[in-house]
Amino acid sequence: MRGVPGIDRRLFAESRPARRQLVAVVLFGLTTAALVVAQAGLLTDVIVRATEGSGALAATLAGLLAVVLARAALSGAAEVTALRSADEVKAGLRGRVLAGAVRRGPAWLGGRRSGELVALLTSGLDGVDVYVARFLPQLALAVLVPPVVLARIALADWPSAVVLLVTAPLIPVFMALIGRYTRSRTARQWHLLAGLGGHFLDVVEGLPTLKVHGRARAQVGVIRQVTERYRRTTMATLRIAFTSSLALELLATLGTALVAVAVGLRLLGGGLEYRPALLALLLAPEVYLPLRALGAQFHASADGVAAATHAYAVLDAPEPADDGLRAARLGGLPVPDMGTAAVVFRDVTLRYPERELPALDRVAFTVPPGALLAVTGATGAGKSSVLALLQRFAMPTGGEVTVGGRRLDDLPVAAWRERIAWVPQTPYLFDGTVADNVRLGRPGASDAEVREALGLAEAAEFVAALPGGPAGPVGERGLRLSSGQRQRIALARAFLRDAPLLLLDEPTAHLDPLTAAGVRRAVDRLMAGRTVVLVTHDRRWVAAADVVVALADGRPAAAERVA
Repeated sequence: MRGVPGIDRRLFAESRPARRQLVAVVLFGLTTAALVVAQAGLLTDVIVRATEGSGALAATLAGLLAVVLARAALSGAAEVTALRSADEVKAGLRGRVLAGAVRRGPAWLGGRRSGELVALLTSGLDGVDVYVARFLPQLALAVLVPPVVLARIALADWPSAVVLLVTAPLIPVFMALIGRYTRSRTARQWHLLAGLGGHFLDVVEGLPTLKVHGRARAQVGVIRQVTERYRRTTMATLRIAFTSSLALELLATLGTALVAVAVGLRLLGGGLEYRPALLALLLAPEVYLPLRALGAQFHASADGVAAATHAYAVLDAPEPADDGLRAARLGGLPVPDMGTAAVVFRDVTLRYPERELPALDRVAFTVPPGALLAVTGATGAGKSSVLALLQRFAMPTGGEVTVGGRRLDDLPVAAWRERIAWVPQTPYLFDGTVADNVRLGRPGASDAEVREALGLAEAAEFVAALPGGPAGPVGERGLRLSSGQRQRIALARAFLRDAPLLLLDEPTAHLDPLTAAGVRRAVDRLMAGRTVVLVTHDRRWVAAADVVVALADGRPAAAERVA
């Protein structure tokens, strides 16, 4: 596949689940080739008989009409089949990319602009439709139709077949040359589109902050500059596409003209009969037509190939060790009982690929079972990296994390995460009901259990006042709720999950004193009887902690047992 212009080997292999549909498209192509020859033969017969006045034409015209209708029906069937295969391939690739991003976790996603991934998963991969539904079927036609047509022309007039055999291969040669030039242009166009989409999404999400600081108008200018770069790149790509189409049309026109001139001269000289001459002239454009259409679909599918390249970059990115294989190799180690297991960081170092300095550098501490660990430090000190390691969203690049004496990366990921309740600093609420969002902690929970969790999180009162109560909608990202209310919904999730290891990231940050006091009471209630890792600047929690770890630039500034 490497030598065929426009063919992406991995994207072509991606079409294997839709192989039956693609085989059907190839069969349609073979049938189309036969119908092209039959149509030209019948049309020749009609013209010759009409010119010579020999016999009735009704039967021949009926046959010609039947062939034309058959070609139209076959074209429609091929279109439907190709679109179905394209939907199957696109959905499969989109699902794999999304699953791959989820497996790599927030630590990996944090190093990328969310808008670029959104652009890839939405409009970006839509371009795969053109590749599978247009380019691949047209490639089959370009391979199958010209040889069949050439063979029929050779039977009628071999000199014309020789002319076509010499000139037709020039079209794929020019396609290959132009394709090499346009590949980098298309990649740049896709990169700019992803950047534009990502920047626009980031601006929309941060618009309230920009308005508060008076920077919204400045971003309008930035978006205008990015849009202008994308416009220039798109116009340059279109100029190349139009120029290449002109070149292909010129080659096809010159080739057909050479056949016409040679046929005309031999007709005038008496060296060729009228019927084979007419048949050769009618079939000559059909040799070039699939090749010219392939050139057009090559440019149309370039965006899909560029998007697929970025999709495979996501799939090829390193991901955590395979849970199933590792568990099988280690005999399926069970997760230790968190009631008796200590969590130990032994000289842990964590480096992210996109950063020069380590996020954590030789960090060591021990959290006894049922103890409270408070992690403090300035922004960027490495506090979130400690939580990422415990959630298995990142793996140590040095040292080790153990639980009950077992390496954390030797434990099954899914089973380990079942032992964790996680309350982030800015919890995400989905566009559903209050109860739906609380049930993320335990999907099978009953309505009574959800109400109990809301009560423990001190959220029952404001939830009851909402339209619909627990069945009331919260809006995307919980826009209908205040930050304190969103925090208490996240705490209700943790109460409902009832996991032995609790991870908390600044649960009272950015809250007013009254709301923070209510959240603090709920957190104190939630921490009882659990092993807790708490990222906080709250002095009361630090004073009550069993272990305090202060971080500075990823290094432990202090690690001491308080109680």
